[in-house]
Amino acid sequence: VTVKCRIGIDDMDIGKPLNDFADAVIGAGAKVLYVHARKAWLNGLSPKENRTIPPLDYARVYELANRLAPFPVIINGGIETLEQVEAQFENVSGVMMGRAAYHNPMLLSKIDGLVYGDSKPAPSLAEIIDIMSEYAAIQMAKGVRLNSITRHMIGLAYGLPGARRFRQIMTMDVLKEGAGPHTIKQAFQALKI
Repeated sequence: VTVKCRIGIDDMDIGKPLNDFADAVIGAGAKVLYVHARKAWLNGLSPKENRTIPPLDYARVYELANRLAPFPVIINGGIETLEQVEAQFENVSGVMMGRAAYHNPMLLSKIDGLVYGDSKPAPSLAEIIDIMSEYAAIQMAKGVRLNSITRHMIGLAYGLPGARRFRQIMTMDVLKEGAGPHTIKQAFQALKI
């Protein structure tokens, strides 16, 4: 069992209550604690606003991780680059990347080298497209709609020339009659790389 929490809610003190919560979930058998370094404001902010408006407080997560060491505490919130990931490791056991990794999954292509010193190259975008095309064929044979797969692939073209057309194909052309795994490959061909 793992637990993910925020450092607090609304006007709650982030000292003792967070410590007490961590102690309780560890005492109940949690094996890892993921801590988002922001408070959740339950009154007045939407879920989207709660992801950016409450200020980040990495120091509070570091304090908790130090207090609980060697228990694994993973930090989350506002971490968008590999440099930011690397900077966290002197204070916490690990790092959780959320939206940054979803919107730019190729960012993770270098993570094994950074974290584990792995020198094996990550799959290229062309290899990923081939793998995902094969996966789409298998899933479509089971009745899964193509767009249920491709909508999670949009970020693969992040920052690349031709990304707009790639996104159009992956969101709209995949809905057309006759669309299939070949449509994913057409989207890749739209990239100017």
